[in-house]
Amino acid sequence: MLYLFSCSDLNHSLWIFLALFFVLFYEAINGFHDTANAVSTLIYTRAISAHIAVIMSGFFNFMGVLLGGLTVAYAIVHLLPNDLLLNTTSKNALSMVFSMLLAAIIWNLFTWYLCLPASSSHSLIGAIIGIGLTNAIMTGSSLLDALNIPKMTSVFLSLIFSPIIGLIIAGGLIFLLRYFLKNNKIFYRIHMTPLEREKIDGKKIPPLLIRIALILSSIGVSYAHGANDGQKGIGLIMLVLIGIAPASFLVNLHADKYEINYTKKTLNNLEEYYLKKTTNTLNETNNSVKNSQFYDFIKNIQSTKLLLKNISNYNKLSLKQRFQLRHFLLYISESIDKTVKSSNVSSKEKYFLIDSKKIILKTIEYAPMWIILIVALSLSIGTMIGWKRIVVTIGEKIGKKRMTYAQAMSAQITASFSIGIASYTGIPVSTTHILSSSVAGTMLIDGDGIQMKTVKNIALAWMLTLPVSILLSGFLYWMALFLI
Repeated sequence: MLYLFSCSDLNHSLWIFLALFFVLFYEAINGFHDTANAVSTLIYTRAISAHIAVIMSGFFNFMGVLLGGLTVAYAIVHLLPNDLLLNTTSKNALSMVFSMLLAAIIWNLFTWYLCLPASSSHSLIGAIIGIGLTNAIMTGSSLLDALNIPKMTSVFLSLIFSPIIGLIIAGGLIFLLRYFLKNNKIFYRIHMTPLEREKIDGKKIPPLLIRIALILSSIGVSYAHGANDGQKGIGLIMLVLIGIAPASFLVNLHADKYEINYTKKTLNNLEEYYLKKTTNTLNETNNSVKNSQFYDFIKNIQSTKLLLKNISNYNKLSLKQRFQLRHFLLYISESIDKTVKSSNVSSKEKYFLIDSKKIILKTIEYAPMWIILIVALSLSIGTMIGWKRIVVTIGEKIGKKRMTYAQAMSAQITASFSIGIASYTGIPVSTTHILSSSVAGTMLIDGDGIQMKTVKNIALAWMLTLPVSILLSGFLYWMALFLI
């Protein structure tokens, strides 16, 4: 980590330090903003004490960041077009980083102060959109080219549909538990609130098996939250470092000789594949467009191979060559995506192409261990502070009645599986909205009703987060260009 500052002047080192601090501060806010998602159900069902629940959540958030991978991290990085990220001055990069982070931080703190479970993911993505659009307006370039539209579309769809899916699945689980366990002599208590159990049995804590299920599902939410939201912090730091210190972070300079040779071998295999595809389409009708695309793919693969010829260490590449390598590999990745989506590709070919894409992207989609550790630490520390405000909203103000054990379990199981799947498939989702909608779904199916005022406020925050963060980051970016 210290090498970041060793080759920089004092002024540049200070900006790097501040940028890293802002990212870690954002991640800490994310932690205490989203802690309620994992601990509110434990606290309100009296499964364990609040302090133990928060410490446990912090630990498993930490583990989620360490073991969650990097697919979501680079979904965040690639929201901005590669040209905007790389073809920028140091001043523009700093302005972009600080305005993006400050916009997300301001909105997160504002909604936390109002006790609203708002989405850190929405605010961050909105801030990134604001940067891209403002840059396009200021430079007179196309608004459509200002953002990575395919990636943005997939992210938008995940953010819109994930709460709806959470509501439906959690409601479905409650229905099944009602159907199968309503008259069960052993598990009928699962549909009680803690106060109802205390009146009937005189016990304050849940039955043992229910308590274990509540704790395990809470651990699942904490781990999944760390895996998904922690990756966003990693992606942000890589976004910062690629923009401010490209020489060190454009490609993985720590890749060993074996990894580089494996990349070269994969490029050879891809070249052979596309040459074969080109030959096979020669006799097809109207194949000129298809062959033209294949020739472009082959040309970029050959350019990449030429760049890596006799290279056994990426440190030997000049700064210009590192820029070129990143561009080539991203273009090849996009070409593979286009090929996979075409109708004339077999399942075996798709597997080969997807596996090849993963291998070549390891050169540019990476994160040093020190980045993963400091993000994990920031998220876990944030998890253990400032959690009470949102916990009260989720625990008391969504439903008209207190949560039953079944409702808490259903909401947490839904959230942990949904977020966990999203984390390992590279989809950034909102932990807050999935958990909140899951709680609401259980309340609706159980017939307990929901507090419309709270639901309306959460929905309002959900609708306002993107436009507010877009406008705020755009304004801050415009201001920063004149101040930095």
